Amino acid sequence: MSKSKLPNGPQTHPWLQTFNWISNPLEYLENCAKNYGDIFTLRLAPASIPQVFISNPQAIQQIFTTDPKQLDSGAPAGIKAPLLGEQSLLALEGKPHQRQRKLLTPPFHGERMLAYGELIRNITKEVISNWQIGENFSVLSAMQGISFRVILKAVFGLEDGSRYDELEKLLIAILNPKKPALRATILLFPILQKDLGALSPWGSFLRLRQQIDQLIYAEIEDRRKNQNSSRTDILSLMMATRDEAGEPMTNVELRDELITLLVAGHETTASSLAWAFYWIHNLPDVRKKLLDELDSLGENPDPNTIFRLPYLNAVCSETLRLYPVAPLGLNRLVKTPLEITGYQFEPGTLLIPCIYLTHHREDLYPNSKQFQPERFLERQFTPFEYLPFGGGNRRCIGMAFALFEMKLVLATVLSKCQMERADNKQVLPVRKGLIFGLSDGVQMKVTRKR
Repeated sequence: MSKSKLPNGPQTHPWLQTFNWISNPLEYLENCAKNYGDIFTLRLAPASIPQVFISNPQAIQQIFTTDPKQLDSGAPAGIKAPLLGEQSLLALEGKPHQRQRKLLTPPFHGERMLAYGELIRNITKEVISNWQIGENFSVLSAMQGISFRVILKAVFGLEDGSRYDELEKLLIAILNPKKPALRATILLFPILQKDLGALSPWGSFLRLRQQIDQLIYAEIEDRRKNQNSSRTDILSLMMATRDEAGEPMTNVELRDELITLLVAGHETTASSLAWAFYWIHNLPDVRKKLLDELDSLGENPDPNTIFRLPYLNAVCSETLRLYPVAPLGLNRLVKTPLEITGYQFEPGTLLIPCIYLTHHREDLYPNSKQFQPERFLERQFTPFEYLPFGGGNRRCIGMAFALFEMKLVLATVLSKCQMERADNKQVLPVRKGLIFGLSDGVQMKVTRKR
């Protein structure tokens, strides 16, 4: 193998590669893996710089453990997020990224998560109290409602009232655009980001963002004026943290991290929950095992006990394996010449851990297209074989929170309602902007309330 040569990949024009990647991404990734192996190169327009997609666990391990001075993510690696802002953890690199990550870690510590258990359960009960027996409803919409309220109350710490209602309305408008494919295209091609007035796609986005910012900054200012040390929401905890120089986070940093947590935690958790309900109600054996495990806990079990249930954990893990909401880990930019599994990568190359292809390696996950929670009871996978939340210095900071919420919502709904699918539609993963969701809202109905 020639050391300076990039891994093989399609030789078609970059615009054709880009069209395939946007229109039929998962099939395109699978075809590339079939033709070129578990490390291949794509050149995606408009930049056409080499992007190396990697689903080899040894190579992923090297990527996750390489010093960020040699290989790092952030804005220079193409992580451009107009909604998140320049101070978002995703956009930062080097020392600023390290500082911000250190400041954000305490509020997301595993032990802290348990404090939100009752809040998550109460919000879930509130939503399911509106479900009528025999009436069809969309599981995805219901899960979006739950995850949204959890974020506004647990992360933003907002109480019910006009600011809560206004922020909810604006955030739903910006996060669930009427034409997601158009939004995705505009985000992928900065040349299309032109403000042609309030009715133009980009102009509408910018005005929504401005209104959201006004509300968030007003909330931050109110908190600064009326400090309350007994508050446990994540915004309050973020405002209380200090870096090594004793400095707090600025208003802009707080705003960017709040929006990042919202975007990273809303649609992702809702889609994962909708997938879980889809599989649980498609596979009677899985449903029975899960209900038996939940029933063994008796009335009103402790959230911590629910979090540790082995079969519930296996169901959640398999849901996140089969169709991960983020099929790719964050781009890493090579900064100094770097050798990985025999390939010599030059500065300027992008390395991309491919979560979806790694999760579908037949040597790790036999019959990978089938939903089999037992895989996670039978063996332990390394963080380079199973990586739904990414890894290394870029692993999702809200991982513990997302898993805790997912398990508690599933346990609460299944303990309170007996449900069934309202149709036999096959649901498939589809691109929803920069993440992946479901081709259908998963129609279900309640047959009995417990």
